[in-house]
Amino acid sequence: MSYIQNLRKYVGHDEILSVGATILVVKENKILLQLRSDTRTWGIPGGAIELGETLEETASRELKEETGLVATKFQLLNVFSGPDFLFTYPNKDKVYTVPVLYKAIDVSGNLSMNDKESLELKYFGLDEIPECEPRAYHILAWMKENKIV
Repeated sequence: MSYIQNLRKYVGHDEILSVGATILVVKENKILLQLRSDTRTWGIPGGAIELGETLEETASRELKEETGLVATKFQLLNVFSGPDFLFTYPNKDKVYTVPVLYKAIDVSGNLSMNDKESLELKYFGLDEIPECEPRAYHILAWMKENKIV
C-alpha cells in the first residue's frame, strides 16, 4: 500500500499535500503524454513520492511503471505549487500537488503500459496537445512559455 493510500485511511477525501515527480520525455521535439485511466484526460507521466525515496528515484520508478522507459539521469526543470495544482480525483480525493518537473536524459526502452494508470501513450508537439487535465495544462503552458521543447 502506498503512502498516500495509507494516509487516506485517516483523512478520507479531505485535502492533503503531495510532492511528486513529473517526467518530461522528449523525442524528435515531441513530448510524451499518457491518457490517464482515472480522469480519461491526457497528462504527463509521474506520481507521488514514497516515504524514504528521493525525487529522482520517484521519477525513475514512475517513468518505468507508467511508460516502460528508463532514463540514465534526470534534469530538474521546475517546481510547481499553489492553487492551480489543487486537484480533485473522480473518487473525490482532494490533493494539493507539488509537481517537480524533470527532463529524462538518455531514454531507452520500448513504450509499454505496465500499470493500470494509462489507457494510451503518445508523443505530441506542443502545438498539437490534446485536452489535458488541469495540472498538466499549467505545466505544458510553462514549458511552451519558456521554450523548453
